[in-house]
Amino acid sequence: MSEPLPFARRLQRLFLAGLLTLLPIWLTWVVVKFVFVLLSDISLPWVAPVAEWVATWFPEEAGWATALWVQNAIALLATLAAILGVGWLTRRVVGQSLLRGFERLVARVPLASTIYSSARKLLDILQTKPGTTQRVVLIDFPHDQMKSIGLVTRVMREAGTGRELAAVYVPTTPNPTSGYLEVVPVEKLTPTDWTVDQAMSFIISGGASAPDTIPFAAPAAKPAAD
Repeated sequence: MSEPLPFARRLQRLFLAGLLTLLPIWLTWVVVKFVFVLLSDISLPWVAPVAEWVATWFPEEAGWATALWVQNAIALLATLAAILGVGWLTRRVVGQSLLRGFERLVARVPLASTIYSSARKLLDILQTKPGTTQRVVLIDFPHDQMKSIGLVTRVMREAGTGRELAAVYVPTTPNPTSGYLEVVPVEKLTPTDWTVDQAMSFIISGGASAPDTIPFAAPAAKPAAD
């Protein structure tokens, strides 16, 4: 029989087991809370005055109407309804006309036009295949003995030679909104069959959410034609 572990060792194991169990729950709560507060804050400025108006005209309802959690919940639901409404409207002719008018208005503001047009292009690009290569790839980064997950955002050609070059965004862990932009020859890319969602899951989880196999070596270059 193996000897029982010392008390301090057992406490350490219990602590690590509890920490590893609670950490994913805590991270999920942090993200959900962040989204909840963000969406609520969008509508909260007008929800609070409406709640005060209800409390003034209907004193018997003042208790729940002025409660902060009620206002936050109403603000969240109102924001979600507004997002769904915008999505429904943009699928209609009138909504598309309004969107074009808004884009023309934003185009007249120098800084806003740059930010808006860049964000629109990135979102549109991520919804379409880049043409001659896969969307999710591996690149040699930071050196040729290491690989990083990258998202191909555009395929260009080198001036003079016509060689294909890919603009690859390399997200960082655990925050994929920060990262690096690399220009890589297409023949140096290692294609994968991953979707963008799978790549984001891999990055955010620090590699814990990943398939059992992954390509590592770039495909051999085709010999030049005589």
